[in-house]
This record gives sequence, structure tokens and C-alpha cells, in this order.
Amino acid sequence: MIAALLHAIDLASAMLWEILWPLILGFALSAAVQALVSKRQMVRLLGDDSPRSIALASLFGFASSSCSYAAVALARSLFRRGANFTAAIVFQFASTNLVIELGIIMAVLLGWQFTAAEFIGGPIMIVLLWRLFRATLRPPLVDEARRQADAGRTGRMEGHAQMDMAVVDDRPLLVRLTSPEGVTAISHHFVMDWAAVWLDVAGGLLIAGAIAAWVPDAFWRTFFLTGSPLGNLLWSPIVAPLVAILSFVCSVGNVPLAAVLWNGGVSFGGVVAFIFADLIVLPILDIYRKYYGRRMALYLLVTSYAVMAAAGLLVDLLFRAAGLVPRVHHAIVVEARLTWNYTSILNLVFLALAAVLVWRFVRTGGPEMLRMMNAPAGTKAS
Repeated sequence: MIAALLHAIDLASAMLWEILWPLILGFALSAAVQALVSKRQMVRLLGDDSPRSIALASLFGFASSSCSYAAVALARSLFRRGANFTAAIVFQFASTNLVIELGIIMAVLLGWQFTAAEFIGGPIMIVLLWRLFRATLRPPLVDEARRQADAGRTGRMEGHAQMDMAVVDDRPLLVRLTSPEGVTAISHHFVMDWAAVWLDVAGGLLIAGAIAAWVPDAFWRTFFLTGSPLGNLLWSPIVAPLVAILSFVCSVGNVPLAAVLWNGGVSFGGVVAFIFADLIVLPILDIYRKYYGRRMALYLLVTSYAVMAAAGLLVDLLFRAAGLVPRVHHAIVVEARLTWNYTSILNLVFLALAAVLVWRFVRTGGPEMLRMMNAPAGTKAS
């Protein structure tokens, strides 16, 4: 038993070492983008569900944090301040599925094809969701959700969702980013984002390590119907979100587990659907219930599940037609072996960058803000 546990931890450590520099790079780039985008501007531009508002919601989501909890909290905040409900939900979908760090981690662990699938499949999923909401979402349900949202029940990352340190003025973009206030904003977003997702990343790595060590590939090959190419193609996008729901892991923490499932035989579209399903894991569904009520939580589960599975299948078909689906199921799930190679060099370089940003964060009042991050909006740290 101890040997099996150590094997799982060893695999989790190996995956962490492989993705450390991409994680730091992704969060640094995300923090830089967030330093330029004001949340106040979002509300003003997301007042309806027109194509323009949906496109802007997607862009704002791309520029936001990848933390699923923060994205859901911010979507509710936008909705309460006057944003259209559909636009707010589209924002949170884009915030967790079209972000920079997710694409980088997928490229490292799974391959560039999966990163391409993320940025192609994400817009497909958003369009499907938008059309489905327009066809089925009724005003009484939205009104009920608004009353529940205004009741003020809170979930994780409320303070993080409210944080707005964007440097918005007439100076050139590079000048704003390199200004003292710009560097401070980047450091705060960087550390806050890490604080928001480290549990998901750690949980995803440990679960992926445990599954890779303890669950034989034969089980996954049977579960995903790998003996039948057509069955695997159609079945994987349907059941992969179920695995995501029950795994409790969201945000970038999903990617290591997706790598294990890919090695086990899930289809290309199944991996895409699994990654997209981070917004319907059990803890998130419970937050939907608190934010919007039971009926809207159920509605979001059903509609989200449908578009995630459909988007996964459509992306699979598109990539198969273009000959871009990898023929070999081989993702990075290896034993930890520290060697002096490009990964080690890049890890040291980006760890130094992280240290500089953390130092700036500490020197500019960051610890006090961090204590307030998970508090409800409008409260003060004691």
C-alpha cells in the first residue's frame, strides 16, 4: 500500500516538474492581460445577448483568471450589476476554457493539437450555448435567478472576483504594463490567481498520479469502447464530462487527469469535452445552487453538459477530417527523474520570475489583500 502511494506521488511530482514553467508563464501572461482590463468596463458592455456582447464576453473571459471559482463568482457579480445573464455565463465559460495558461499546459502534456482544439472548440461551445440559451431560457427563470443572486449568498473566491487593479489610461500599452502601478497589478493578479487555483492544480496532479498508478489502462480501454472506433468516437464525449464531474477537479488541474485518460484510450473529442467540463464539477454545481437557485443550477447542468459533449464531438470530427488527430495516445505521464535539460533550465528561469513577482506582491500590500480574497465582497479582513 505504501509503495503504491509513493508511486502515485512520484507520478504527480513528475507531471508537476514538466508543467511548472508553463504554469508560471501562463499565469504571468494572464496577469499582464488582467492588468489592462477593467471589470467596470465589462458590465457596461455586456448588457444584452447580442452577437457583439457575446463576442466581448468571450474576449473578456480570455483576458481573465482561469480559476473556475473566481470565474463563477465574477459572472454572478457582473449579472448582479446589470450584465445580461447569457453574456455573464459566456464570460465564465471563456474564462476557464480559452485562457493562456490552459493552452500552454495542454501543449506540454498532450500536444499542440489539443491546444488548437481548445481555441477552436471553445468558440464552438460558446456559440452552441448562446443559441441554446436563446431557444430555451425563459425570462421567469432569469428573474428567479436574479432574486437569488441579489440575496448575496457567497461561494469561494468572492474577494478575488471583485479585485480590479486594471491600469486604464491613455498611455501606450507597454508603458502601462512596465509602470510601477502596472508591475504591481501584474504581481497581485499573479499571486492571487495562484492562490485561487493551487488546490485544483495539486488535486488534479494527485488524482492523475493515483489513477495512472492504480487504474490499469485495460479498464479505460473497456470504459471508452476503444475496441469500436465508432463507439469510441461517439461515446467518449458523452461519458468524459461525467468523469470530470465526479473527479471534483477544475481549472488547469483537469489537464494532468486528461493526459491519463488520453493514454487510457479516451477519444480526442472526449479529452476536449473533459477539459470543458470544469464548470459542472460537483462543487461548482453547488455554488450555482447557492447563487441562482436549484432550478437554474439544474438548467446550467443540462445545457452545459449538452454543449460540452457536442463541442467535443464536433471538434473531433473537424480534426479527423483535417488529419490532425494524433494517431498514438501518448501524453506525458512519467516517473520523476531530475536531469539537467531544457525543462530544468526553464523551470529555474521562471521560478526566478515568480520570485520577483511575489517579492513585489509582498512589498505592495499583497498579503493583506490575500487575506481578503476569499471573503465576501464588501467585507474587510479582521
